[in-house]
Amino acid sequence: QVQLVESGGGLVQAGGSLRLSCGASGRTFSSYAMAWFRQAPGHEREFVASISWRSGSTTYYAGSVNGRFTISRDNLKNTLYLQMNSLKPEDTAVYYCAADIGTPETIAPRSLRLMDYWGKGTLVTVSS
Repeated sequence: QVQLVESGGGLVQAGGSLRLSCGASGRTFSSYAMAWFRQAPGHEREFVASISWRSGSTTYYAGSVNGRFTISRDNLKNTLYLQMNSLKPEDTAVYYCAADIGTPETIAPRSLRLMDYWGKGTLVTVSS
């Protein structure tokens, strides 16, 4: 079992920055891949970014956030991060972290269907 708790969401003006955190407990944090997804009102949940397990040497980003968002992990603190810069109103959504237990070490998973555990989300609102 893995428990995930997101934090760091809030209201920010367009062009601003936020850093989301996802605290994990249960299974050894370094042993599974992690990802961020988001869901805007009236839309399906979509992939944002992911990071491979152990060293986190592999990352992958959705095209809409590539170059603006950075995913990272601190295995000593059991925490996943999402640094979000140059935020746009279209980034407004509930952001979820998720854990993928079964993916090989060098893979940064992108599919929602691969995720085994989810947090409850944190709301990010970007005003224009």
